Amino acid sequence: MKPVGIVVENLVQNEIGHEAYGLFSALFSLATIGAVFSDLGISQLATKKIAADSNYFSAYFPTVFPVKIFLALVYPVVMVGLGWVLAYDLPTLYLLAIVAFTFGISQFILFFRATLQGNQNFNVDAVGSVADKFLLVFLVLALLPIGLTLENFVYARALATGLAFLALYFLVVKLYGKLKINLNRLHLRELLRESLPFALITLVYGVNERIDIVMLERLSTATEAGLYAGPYRWVDAVMMYLWTILPIFFAKFALNIQSKKEQEKLLHFGQVVVSVPIIFVSVFGLFYGEVFFFQFSNSTPEEIGFMVRNLQILFLNVLVHGFFAIYSTLLTSTNYEKPVSVVVMLSIVLNLTLNFIFIPEYGSLAAAWNTLLCAVFVSVGYFIMVARKAKIRLPLTQLGKLAVLTVLLYGIFAGLQLVSEWWLLNTVFAGIIFLGLVFLLRIVSFADLRKLRKQD
Repeated sequence: MKPVGIVVENLVQNEIGHEAYGLFSALFSLATIGAVFSDLGISQLATKKIAADSNYFSAYFPTVFPVKIFLALVYPVVMVGLGWVLAYDLPTLYLLAIVAFTFGISQFILFFRATLQGNQNFNVDAVGSVADKFLLVFLVLALLPIGLTLENFVYARALATGLAFLALYFLVVKLYGKLKINLNRLHLRELLRESLPFALITLVYGVNERIDIVMLERLSTATEAGLYAGPYRWVDAVMMYLWTILPIFFAKFALNIQSKKEQEKLLHFGQVVVSVPIIFVSVFGLFYGEVFFFQFSNSTPEEIGFMVRNLQILFLNVLVHGFFAIYSTLLTSTNYEKPVSVVVMLSIVLNLTLNFIFIPEYGSLAAAWNTLLCAVFVSVGYFIMVARKAKIRLPLTQLGKLAVLTVLLYGIFAGLQLVSEWWLLNTVFAGIIFLGLVFLLRIVSFADLRKLRKQD
């Protein structure tokens, strides 16, 4: 569903324009940063608790449900207040209220999904994960003949999310019976105390991921925010590979917490699994960034050029994460969450400082470069901590080979570009040569593949 979502978002941005979409992105990002007020970490806690104890749902849900209702009602008010502090005008505050209300409902959906996940109802959860996006596709297509605007797009999102919420609510009721409300003060205190760490994580990572677009819209222009949001959408899409693979290694690192040797093997193996695909996609983006914006028929060549440059810088950021994100996974899975959080917090301070200095003059390009610099900062921090705190031997030889592979792939694309203007043909040839280099440099060997087949 993610590729369909990207196509729809590109379509919307092309129809309503970069300025309007930049404003929407800023409001949505602000709502994401403030998501801690809509959930307080309850959804993550519920997933963990229900998975460990099937009786948790029946014991605590009567207390959790009214708390979630209260948060869903208060959250838009809090966000409008924050918007007023940021000097948004009344029409924008109205849109922010709708965006926040929609986001609050989506957090309710996440809570229902957490309940389903904890009870191992993954098929129903899968339906819940795409229902709102599926409905939004049809609503956006229905709006095209009458003219898509920022306002009716915001309404369409609210309607799609509301319908998905109702559908999931009735599914949960059918599976577990009528949802009762019975506020237990003892349970409430315990719930809020245990959910606090999850709430703090939500806040930190929300600021880390979304603050750039908010600052662009406030310190520069909504158009600059839109020119940043378009490329960042593709960054999110590529990073989904990492967020799919890394949790698997998180579990395996945690399982082998007592064995440094096994963790070392996992790190060396994970380095390849995570890095190799990211290298190819990132280098491709450096040469053919314009391919990602084929839907933007209403944009000027200058606007496309800005988005391509932002994409190229942001894909360098993805490349850095492709090399070093697994070190963060190793640290957080082996009880080094606090030092990781400190590094992330320092990165946020650095990013905010750089944004305040450079965004007013350089706009979206400054935000992209700042994001890259902060990615390098946290990656160096993770790398050093794995060596000094986790005391695991770093895969330096492997990293060297991957760096050589990246440089060679860059040279291959550059050479192919000189002899052919067909990006698809060049990419196929580059992919074949790239695959050969992976084996030639012994980053992956046939013996490794045979071992994997035996394990399967």
